[in-house]
Amino acid sequence: MIEQNGARLTLTGPMLIANARALLETGRSFLQGAAPAAEVLVDLATVEETDSSALSLIFALLRTANKRGLTLRLAHAPASMLSQAALYGVAESLPLA
Repeated sequence: MIEQNGARLTLTGPMLIANARALLETGRSFLQGAAPAAEVLVDLATVEETDSSALSLIFALLRTANKRGLTLRLAHAPASMLSQAALYGVAESLPLA
């Protein structure tokens, strides 16, 4: 689930292939409505579980934000996501806050 509070998106629960599409659609909807040049913080502190689709989701949101001229930052990225990003060689591309 994604909750919006101003320019902060808080993701809760699992970030898995089973719910990746719904998370992507909700996240993109928020980004489409965000003010140009805004900085959006994606807080992952309450994410319970991730798989490789979590990285795909984050990179898709990052592409959407970039197209809209937004800055996207990740806060509290789960260790499992960071480990997968390192394994795939994309850790440096994560916009960590």
